[in-house]
Amino acid sequence: MKLRVLFFSILRDLTGTEEIELTCDGVSTVGELLAMLYARWPELAEWDASLLVAVDQTYAKRADALHDGSEVAVMPPVQGG
Repeated sequence: MKLRVLFFSILRDLTGTEEIELTCDGVSTVGELLAMLYARWPELAEWDASLLVAVDQTYAKRADALHDGSEVAVMPPVQGG
């Protein structure tokens, strides 16, 4: 399965990139994708409790399924001012 993963705000600094394209076999849910990202960038795991994730521009839960070609946005908590 091919996925496009976007990182926003401080998460761009942690990963060193705005987006990546992944080919990931054995990953079928948002939670499994996050575990894979945490293995690659352990600093992301520190944000686990507050991360927001959207799949194809709709907020998603960890158990939500991914499909080939999904766009996954990983965001820190929304900040206001």
